[in-house]
Amino acid sequence: MLPVRRFAYAGPFPALVPTVNPPVQTEVMTARRSPALSVVFQNWQFLILAALTLWLYWHTLVRLFLQWGNDQNFSHGYFVPLFSGFVIWQERDRLTRIKLRPSWSGLLLVVLGLVVLILGQMGVELFLMRSSLLILAAGLVVLFAGWSFFRAVFFPWAFLFLMIPIPAIIFNQITFPLQILASKIAAATLPWFGVPVLRQGNVMVLASQILQVAEACSGVRSLMSLATLAIIYGYLMEKRLLIRYVLALASVPIAVAANSFRIITTGLMVQYWDPDKAEGYFHTSWGWIVFVISLLMLYGLHAAIRWIWPERANA
Repeated sequence: MLPVRRFAYAGPFPALVPTVNPPVQTEVMTARRSPALSVVFQNWQFLILAALTLWLYWHTLVRLFLQWGNDQNFSHGYFVPLFSGFVIWQERDRLTRIKLRPSWSGLLLVVLGLVVLILGQMGVELFLMRSSLLILAAGLVVLFAGWSFFRAVFFPWAFLFLMIPIPAIIFNQITFPLQILASKIAAATLPWFGVPVLRQGNVMVLASQILQVAEACSGVRSLMSLATLAIIYGYLMEKRLLIRYVLALASVPIAVAANSFRIITTGLMVQYWDPDKAEGYFHTSWGWIVFVISLLMLYGLHAAIRWIWPERANA
Protein backbone atom coordinates (compact mmCIF):
# COMPACT_ATOMS: atom_id res chain seq x y z
CA MET A 1 0.00 0.00 0.00
CA LEU A 2 1.47 3.37 -1.03
CA PRO A 3 2.07 6.04 1.67
CA VAL A 4 -0.37 8.94 1.69
CA ARG A 5 1.25 12.31 0.84
CA ARG A 6 -0.08 15.39 2.62
CA PHE A 7 0.46 19.08 1.94
CA ALA A 8 0.65 21.93 4.44
CA TYR A 9 0.25 25.66 3.87
CA ALA A 10 2.72 28.01 5.58
CA GLY A 11 3.34 31.74 5.40
CA PRO A 12 1.70 34.48 3.38
CA PHE A 13 2.92 32.88 0.17
CA PRO A 14 1.80 29.37 -0.87
CA ALA A 15 4.47 26.87 0.03
CA LEU A 16 3.42 23.25 -0.25
CA VAL A 17 5.47 20.98 1.96
CA PRO A 18 5.00 17.24 1.36
CA THR A 19 5.01 14.96 4.39
CA VAL A 20 4.84 11.16 4.51
CA ASN A 21 3.23 9.88 7.72
CA PRO A 22 6.03 11.22 10.00
CA PRO A 23 6.99 9.07 12.96
CA VAL A 24 6.10 10.12 16.49
CA GLN A 25 9.64 11.31 17.25
CA THR A 26 9.63 13.64 14.25
CA GLU A 27 6.30 15.12 15.36
CA VAL A 28 7.74 15.86 18.80
CA MET A 29 10.80 17.52 17.32
CA THR A 30 8.62 19.60 14.99
CA ALA A 31 6.45 20.72 17.90
CA ARG A 32 9.50 21.94 19.77
CA ARG A 33 10.92 23.83 16.83
CA SER A 34 10.75 27.62 17.04
CA PRO A 35 7.93 29.11 14.93
CA ALA A 36 10.16 32.08 14.17
CA LEU A 37 12.87 29.77 12.88
CA SER A 38 10.28 27.98 10.78
CA VAL A 39 9.43 31.29 9.11
CA VAL A 40 13.06 31.93 8.29
CA PHE A 41 14.15 28.52 7.12
CA GLN A 42 10.97 27.11 5.56
CA ASN A 43 9.88 30.21 3.65
CA TRP A 44 12.45 30.72 0.96
CA GLN A 45 10.62 33.90 0.01
CA PHE A 46 11.67 35.47 3.30
CA LEU A 47 15.33 34.66 2.67
CA ILE A 48 15.17 36.10 -0.83
CA LEU A 49 13.50 39.32 0.37
CA ALA A 50 16.00 39.66 3.21
CA ALA A 51 18.90 39.27 0.76
CA LEU A 52 17.34 41.82 -1.62
CA THR A 53 16.84 44.24 1.27
CA LEU A 54 20.49 43.89 2.29
CA TRP A 55 21.58 44.49 -1.29
CA LEU A 56 19.28 47.49 -1.63
CA TYR A 57 20.53 49.17 1.55
CA TRP A 58 24.16 48.06 1.46
CA HIS A 59 25.67 51.46 0.63
CA THR A 60 23.28 53.18 3.05
CA LEU A 61 24.38 50.89 5.88
CA VAL A 62 28.08 51.33 5.05
CA ARG A 63 27.75 55.12 5.14
CA LEU A 64 25.85 54.90 8.41
CA PHE A 65 28.56 52.72 9.95
CA LEU A 66 31.28 55.12 8.81
CA GLN A 67 29.41 58.13 10.19
CA TRP A 68 29.29 56.54 13.63
CA GLY A 69 33.08 56.45 13.61
CA ASN A 70 33.64 59.90 12.10
CA ASP A 71 31.00 61.90 13.99
CA GLN A 72 31.40 61.75 17.77
CA ASN A 73 27.88 63.10 18.23
CA PHE A 74 26.53 59.75 17.06
CA SER A 75 29.26 57.35 18.17
CA HIS A 76 26.70 55.63 20.41
CA GLY A 77 25.16 54.18 17.26
CA TYR A 78 27.44 51.14 17.42
CA PHE A 79 25.74 49.92 20.59
CA VAL A 80 22.13 50.42 19.49
CA PRO A 81 21.75 47.37 17.18
CA LEU A 82 23.74 45.26 19.63
CA PHE A 83 21.32 46.08 22.43
CA SER A 84 18.29 45.47 20.21
CA GLY A 85 19.69 42.06 19.36
CA PHE A 86 20.32 41.41 23.04
CA VAL A 87 16.69 42.24 23.90
CA ILE A 88 15.40 39.86 21.23
CA TRP A 89 17.73 37.14 22.53
CA GLN A 90 16.52 37.73 26.08
CA GLU A 91 12.90 37.43 24.95
CA ARG A 92 13.49 34.42 22.70
CA ASP A 93 11.48 32.01 24.86
CA ARG A 94 8.44 34.29 24.86
CA LEU A 95 8.79 34.97 21.15
CA THR A 96 8.86 31.29 20.26
CA ARG A 97 5.53 30.79 22.03
CA ILE A 98 3.76 33.40 19.92
CA LYS A 99 1.44 31.92 17.32
CA LEU A 100 2.44 33.34 13.98
CA ARG A 101 -0.35 34.91 11.94
CA PRO A 102 1.17 36.22 8.68
CA SER A 103 -0.67 39.29 7.45
CA TRP A 104 -0.81 40.77 3.99
CA SER A 105 -1.15 44.20 5.63
CA GLY A 106 2.60 44.08 6.16
CA LEU A 107 2.90 44.62 2.42
CA LEU A 108 1.60 48.17 2.96
CA LEU A 109 4.51 48.87 5.30
CA VAL A 110 6.92 47.42 2.75
CA VAL A 111 5.53 49.74 0.09
CA LEU A 112 5.68 52.68 2.51
CA GLY A 113 9.31 51.90 3.26
CA LEU A 114 10.16 51.83 -0.45
CA VAL A 115 8.34 55.14 -1.00
CA VAL A 116 10.29 56.75 1.85
CA LEU A 117 13.50 55.35 0.37
CA ILE A 118 12.73 56.85 -3.04
CA LEU A 119 11.88 60.23 -1.48
CA GLY A 120 15.12 60.13 0.49
CA GLN A 121 17.13 59.38 -2.64
CA MET A 122 15.40 62.13 -4.60
CA GLY A 123 16.08 64.66 -1.85
CA VAL A 124 19.49 63.21 -0.93
CA GLU A 125 18.22 62.95 2.65
CA LEU A 126 20.10 60.25 4.54
CA PHE A 127 17.70 60.27 7.48
CA LEU A 128 14.77 59.25 5.27
CA MET A 129 16.81 56.62 3.46
CA ARG A 130 17.97 55.06 6.72
CA SER A 131 14.57 55.26 8.39
CA SER A 132 12.98 53.53 5.41
CA LEU A 133 15.02 50.43 6.21
CA LEU A 134 13.34 50.09 9.60
CA ILE A 135 9.90 50.66 8.07
CA LEU A 136 10.61 48.01 5.46
CA ALA A 137 11.87 45.61 8.14
CA ALA A 138 8.68 46.12 10.13
CA GLY A 139 6.65 45.32 7.03
CA LEU A 140 8.54 42.08 6.46
CA VAL A 141 7.98 41.02 10.07
CA VAL A 142 4.24 41.64 9.82
CA LEU A 143 4.08 39.99 6.41
CA PHE A 144 5.69 36.76 7.56
CA ALA A 145 4.97 36.66 11.31
CA GLY A 146 1.96 38.88 11.94
CA TRP A 147 1.06 41.83 14.14
CA SER A 148 1.25 39.89 17.40
CA PHE A 149 4.88 39.05 16.75
CA PHE A 150 5.65 42.62 15.70
CA ARG A 151 4.11 43.99 18.89
CA ALA A 152 6.35 41.64 20.85
CA VAL A 153 9.48 43.01 19.16
CA PHE A 154 8.28 46.61 18.96
CA PHE A 155 10.65 47.91 21.65
CA PRO A 156 13.91 46.61 20.11
CA TRP A 157 12.64 47.71 16.69
CA ALA A 158 11.80 51.24 17.85
CA PHE A 159 15.09 51.47 19.75
CA LEU A 160 16.93 51.08 16.43
CA PHE A 161 15.84 54.59 15.44
CA LEU A 162 18.36 55.92 17.97
CA MET A 163 21.19 54.67 15.77
CA ILE A 164 20.13 56.99 12.92
CA PRO A 165 21.73 60.47 13.07
CA ILE A 166 19.11 63.18 13.03
CA PRO A 167 19.08 65.62 10.07
CA ALA A 168 21.52 68.51 10.28
CA ILE A 169 18.74 71.10 10.13
CA ILE A 170 17.14 69.60 13.26
CA PHE A 171 20.50 68.99 14.92
CA ASN A 172 21.44 72.66 14.58
CA GLN A 173 18.07 73.74 15.96
CA ILE A 174 18.81 71.68 19.08
CA THR A 175 22.49 72.54 19.46
CA PHE A 176 22.38 76.34 19.49
CA PRO A 177 19.65 76.68 22.16
CA LEU A 178 21.65 74.28 24.34
CA GLN A 179 24.74 76.44 23.86
CA ILE A 180 22.82 79.55 24.93
CA LEU A 181 21.21 77.77 27.89
CA ALA A 182 24.54 76.45 29.17
CA SER A 183 26.10 79.92 28.75
CA LYS A 184 23.27 81.58 30.70
CA ILE A 185 23.50 79.10 33.57
CA ALA A 186 27.29 79.44 33.78
CA ALA A 187 27.18 83.24 33.55
CA ALA A 188 24.59 83.36 36.35
CA THR A 189 26.50 80.95 38.60
CA LEU A 190 30.16 81.98 38.26
CA PRO A 191 29.70 85.39 40.01
CA TRP A 192 28.64 83.49 43.15
CA PHE A 193 32.21 82.17 43.28
CA GLY A 194 33.82 85.54 42.74
CA VAL A 195 34.26 85.26 38.96
CA PRO A 196 32.88 88.29 37.09
CA VAL A 197 31.36 87.35 33.73
CA LEU A 198 30.12 89.31 30.74
CA ARG A 199 28.04 87.12 28.46
CA GLN A 200 27.40 87.83 24.81
CA GLY A 201 25.41 85.02 23.26
CA ASN A 202 27.42 81.85 23.76
CA VAL A 203 30.62 83.79 24.54
CA MET A 204 31.60 84.50 28.16
CA VAL A 205 34.20 87.18 28.87
CA LEU A 206 36.12 86.45 32.08
CA ALA A 207 38.78 88.60 33.66
CA SER A 208 41.54 86.22 32.59
CA GLN A 209 40.20 84.73 29.36
CA ILE A 210 37.34 84.60 26.89
CA LEU A 211 35.38 81.34 26.90
CA GLN A 212 33.19 80.29 24.01
CA VAL A 213 30.62 77.55 24.47
CA ALA A 214 31.20 75.86 21.13
CA GLU A 215 28.97 73.28 19.47
CA ALA A 216 31.08 70.49 20.95
CA CYS A 217 30.39 71.93 24.42
CA SER A 218 26.65 72.36 23.90
CA GLY A 219 25.95 69.06 25.62
CA VAL A 220 23.99 67.57 22.73
CA ARG A 221 26.49 64.73 22.45
CA SER A 222 26.17 63.78 26.10
CA LEU A 223 22.40 64.31 25.88
CA MET A 224 21.93 61.74 23.12
CA SER A 225 24.35 59.29 24.69
CA LEU A 226 22.80 59.66 28.13
CA ALA A 227 19.27 59.27 26.75
CA THR A 228 20.31 56.07 24.99
CA LEU A 229 21.96 54.71 28.12
CA ALA A 230 18.96 55.72 30.23
CA ILE A 231 16.67 53.62 28.04
CA ILE A 232 19.07 50.68 28.27
CA TYR A 233 19.44 51.11 32.02
CA GLY A 234 15.68 51.31 32.51
CA TYR A 235 15.12 48.13 30.54
CA LEU A 236 17.76 46.18 32.46
CA MET A 237 17.18 47.52 35.97
CA GLU A 238 13.49 48.45 36.19
CA LYS A 239 10.38 46.38 35.47
CA ARG A 240 7.79 49.14 35.85
CA LEU A 241 7.06 50.80 32.53
CA LEU A 242 6.23 54.19 34.06
CA ILE A 243 9.59 54.37 35.85
CA ARG A 244 11.35 53.50 32.61
CA TYR A 245 9.69 56.50 30.98
CA VAL A 246 10.68 58.70 33.92
CA LEU A 247 14.33 57.65 33.67
CA ALA A 248 14.39 58.26 29.92
CA LEU A 249 12.83 61.73 30.27
CA ALA A 250 15.04 62.60 33.24
CA SER A 251 18.12 62.12 31.08
CA VAL A 252 17.40 65.47 29.41
CA PRO A 253 17.61 67.75 32.51
CA ILE A 254 20.43 65.61 33.92
CA ALA A 255 22.47 66.08 30.73
CA VAL A 256 21.81 69.84 30.73
CA ALA A 257 22.75 70.14 34.41
CA ALA A 258 25.91 68.06 33.93
CA ASN A 259 27.02 70.12 30.93
CA SER A 260 26.38 73.37 32.81
CA PHE A 261 28.44 72.00 35.70
CA ARG A 262 31.24 71.25 33.25
CA ILE A 263 31.27 74.80 31.90
CA ILE A 264 31.08 76.32 35.39
CA THR A 265 33.98 74.24 36.68
CA THR A 266 35.96 75.06 33.54
CA GLY A 267 35.44 78.76 34.22
CA LEU A 268 36.60 78.31 37.82
CA MET A 269 39.72 76.43 36.74
CA VAL A 270 40.51 79.07 34.13
CA GLN A 271 40.10 81.87 36.69
CA TYR A 272 41.85 80.33 39.69
CA TRP A 273 44.16 77.67 38.29
CA ASP A 274 45.37 77.59 34.68
CA PRO A 275 43.81 79.20 31.59
CA ASP A 276 45.08 76.29 29.49
CA LYS A 277 42.63 73.95 31.26
CA ALA A 278 39.90 75.23 28.94
CA GLU A 279 41.27 73.21 26.04
CA GLY A 280 43.38 70.21 25.18
CA TYR A 281 43.61 66.81 26.83
CA PHE A 282 42.55 67.98 30.27
CA HIS A 283 39.40 69.61 28.93
CA THR A 284 38.45 66.43 27.04
CA SER A 285 39.17 64.21 30.03
CA TRP A 286 37.13 66.44 32.30
CA GLY A 287 34.22 66.07 29.89
CA TRP A 288 34.35 62.29 30.29
CA ILE A 289 34.47 62.62 34.07
CA VAL A 290 31.40 64.86 34.04
CA PHE A 291 29.60 62.33 31.84
CA VAL A 292 30.30 59.63 34.42
CA ILE A 293 28.89 62.00 37.04
CA SER A 294 25.71 62.31 34.97
CA LEU A 295 25.43 58.51 34.94
CA LEU A 296 25.75 58.52 38.72
CA MET A 297 23.01 61.16 38.89
CA LEU A 298 20.75 58.90 36.83
CA TYR A 299 21.50 55.99 39.14
CA GLY A 300 20.86 58.19 42.19
CA LEU A 301 17.50 59.27 40.78
CA HIS A 302 16.52 55.66 40.24
CA ALA A 303 17.62 54.73 43.76
CA ALA A 304 15.54 57.59 45.18
CA ILE A 305 12.48 56.50 43.20
CA ARG A 306 12.84 52.92 44.40
CA TRP A 307 13.17 54.16 47.99
CA ILE A 308 10.10 56.41 47.76
CA TRP A 309 8.08 54.04 45.62
CA PRO A 310 9.39 50.52 46.28
CA GLU A 311 8.63 47.81 43.81
CA ARG A 312 6.17 45.22 45.00
CA ALA A 313 7.43 41.70 45.46
CA ASN A 314 4.88 40.29 43.03
CA ALA A 315 5.38 43.03 40.42
